Amino acid sequence: MTDEDISNLIREATGISEVIVKSEGSHYQVIAIDDQFETMSRVKRQQTISAPLSEKIADGTIHALSIKTFSHAQWQKEKVFNQ
Repeated sequence: MTDEDISNLIREATGISEVIVKSEGSHYQVIAIDDQFETMSRVKRQQTISAPLSEKIADGTIHALSIKTFSHAQWQKEKVFNQ
């Protein structure tokens, strides 16, 4: 599966506006940006991203998954902080 395939799976299942996926082999890092995260707990944010990928995790396509979620305002701060 390509990074774009994973990104599309998440977007289609959740309606999240921006999803960035980077992978090395079966290890994936997902950064998701959407204002729906403002009202979610950290656990709910993780579940929102991992649920559409559960089949790929179960079949071994995805072995390791790192998830970071941000609202648009949080993402702007994160980008400035990490420049």
